[in-house]
Amino acid sequence: MSPTLAAANREFARTHPGESAARQPVHTVYGGAHLFHGDVSRKMGALAERALNEYAPGAPALARVLDFPDRLAETVFARLLAKLRTEPVEDFHIDFEDGYGVRSDQEEDAAAARCAEEMASAPALPPFVGIRIKPLNQECAARSIRTLDLFCNSLAKIPANFSVVLPKITVVEQVSALADLLDNHGIARMEIMIETAQSLWLLPRLIEAGRGKIIAAHFGPYDYTASLGIARQTILHPACDWARATMQSQLAGTGVRLADGPTNVMPVPLYRGESITPLQIEENRAAVHRGWKLHYDHVRHALIHGFYQGWDLHPAQLIPRFAAVYTFFLEDLDEASARLKNFIAKGARSTTVAGVFDDAATGQGLLNYFLRAINCGAIAESEIAALTGVPLEDLRAGSFARIIAARSREKTA
Repeated sequence: MSPTLAAANREFARTHPGESAARQPVHTVYGGAHLFHGDVSRKMGALAERALNEYAPGAPALARVLDFPDRLAETVFARLLAKLRTEPVEDFHIDFEDGYGVRSDQEEDAAAARCAEEMASAPALPPFVGIRIKPLNQECAARSIRTLDLFCNSLAKIPANFSVVLPKITVVEQVSALADLLDNHGIARMEIMIETAQSLWLLPRLIEAGRGKIIAAHFGPYDYTASLGIARQTILHPACDWARATMQSQLAGTGVRLADGPTNVMPVPLYRGESITPLQIEENRAAVHRGWKLHYDHVRHALIHGFYQGWDLHPAQLIPRFAAVYTFFLEDLDEASARLKNFIAKGARSTTVAGVFDDAATGQGLLNYFLRAINCGAIAESEIAALTGVPLEDLRAGSFARIIAARSREKTA
């Protein structure tokens, strides 16, 4: 092998280490800094459970509203309820950008310090946390840097899995500048938002500028379509599908996670108060159900297209979020289980189960399917050995090739 080819292969291996086996949250919840308190996860779970009890009290009702199979209703409802009571928020980012707005410097300074103190003293945080600063463009850079410095200097200890999200990127230098700032504060994780036409085409250079800190790229459908001059903005616009596919093709194999944007229609009642009429009560129910179904369909669309993380903006959106994730993984569970067990038993040789041809790449895909299902709570850890024929610790290693190699050594020993 020539030195030039060897060097090129090594460089590709450096920039494309493959999909990470580390847990990816199924959602990111953004909440304005002016509203943040350390017990936000517990409160959001309680509010979501209240909405569930009011607007879909029971498994059949939820299955009917979201239109998923009756055979999954009891399992999905039980696991949804358990999730809302134990880990309703997987990733929470305090928002100093769109969810916070433009405020006086004095007010944002105070909010940055207060939020840091709330996070530091929180009895329990979600598994993933962080903040979203304003852009590092000419207009907002000074304010963004000031907020980041104030927040980090007020935070006694950086929590585990803490990251800073950078929005509205237009030039590579904005990412490299944030990487420098994070070095100053000892922060190792950054997430970027792809919501301008420029950032979509800069993606490989943005990842390089992040110097290994970028763990996720989030698609911003509304800012992105606005940047293209599209008036009728929707997360399902063909321009958004094209942009997401472009993100996938540019980030495939890099280990950078992909995240979809939010549903901007909230599942909330139209009327409030104790004196609303029976007709208004029914209109409230219909409005919440429409919001749930819309969000459920958006999450399903993202999952089918390989975006396993998205945004939630309201406690009641947690219900369709987790229901969509659970039904997605559970509806084909038996088939996926049979295919993976058969493939491992055949020693990674190409196989066919129920008319589906599988090769080694499919084996890794099936392994990732079960890893994601465990991490989000769709499948219990105790079920894994029976479903896959692989011990949980081997599954968590994340490498189908290593599992097969270990099985081959066992057979020859």
